[in-house]
Amino acid sequence: MFDGISVAMATPFRDGKLDEEGIERLLAHLHEGRVDGVVPAGCTGEAATLTLAERETLVRACVRSRRPGSFVLAGAGTNATETTKQLVERAAEWGADGVLLITPYYNKPTQSGLLAHFREIAKRTSLPIMLYNVPGRTGVRLEPETIARLGEVENIVAVKEACGSLDQVSELCRTTSLSILSGDDSLTLPMLAVGATGVVSVAGNLHPRALGEMIRAHTAGRVDRAREIHQRLLPLFKGLFLESNPGPVKNLLARRGLIADALRLPLVPVEPETADRLAKVAEEVERSLGELDLS
Repeated sequence: MFDGISVAMATPFRDGKLDEEGIERLLAHLHEGRVDGVVPAGCTGEAATLTLAERETLVRACVRSRRPGSFVLAGAGTNATETTKQLVERAAEWGADGVLLITPYYNKPTQSGLLAHFREIAKRTSLPIMLYNVPGRTGVRLEPETIARLGEVENIVAVKEACGSLDQVSELCRTTSLSILSGDDSLTLPMLAVGATGVVSVAGNLHPRALGEMIRAHTAGRVDRAREIHQRLLPLFKGLFLESNPGPVKNLLARRGLIADALRLPLVPVEPETADRLAKVAEEVERSLGELDLS
């Protein structure tokens, strides 16, 4: 479930507030790129700084724009179980098709605590749940054994893996029936090779069509085609993390005129030197992808 290309959507701001016109432009761009899903209010969406009203505006806009066959997976995870339960309930009210739940950050729960946290949330909703394992941001790692036990819960259906370990992904594909989605653009292709079924992508904000084609090509057995697209996108995958996400991707989206280059404190726009490097990377990738037929 939630297979294919979904995009960890950047949240457009302008003058300190949500930019609703920017949201509509970005969503139109993503759907034109034939994404399978949109994931608002995640890490790339600066979820930690969004108010409840802003989350509602953002998720409802995604739901309204949803094209037939696509899904909206709302970020609803926090480091407090009760707050997360409330956000999951709201996501259902707003029309989301499922929720993305990051592991609790700062608290540093044990594996037993993580089991109890996610089981408690799952009891309170009928929405499908995608776990999000990103220890580099949260300071805690969901171990394969814990994920396998959570996979026994009926409405926990997928995991977004951003732990950086192909061994972990291989173990999950071997021991669970969960859908495994890449949370690292640069590792998507190798993860597909060991059994993952898609990506929740940052780079997809910029090149959704190319990433979707890479996944479809691999699924169809056209491995050379998938590898070629991966290699052409690789400089972008690396460039998007020259500074804290989503600074680089917002800089490049602003260059395209899709959104303003505005982040919410404590994040700030990328340094001028980084912006220059990103511009060169973007030009190189645009030129390289232009040589391919991605229609």
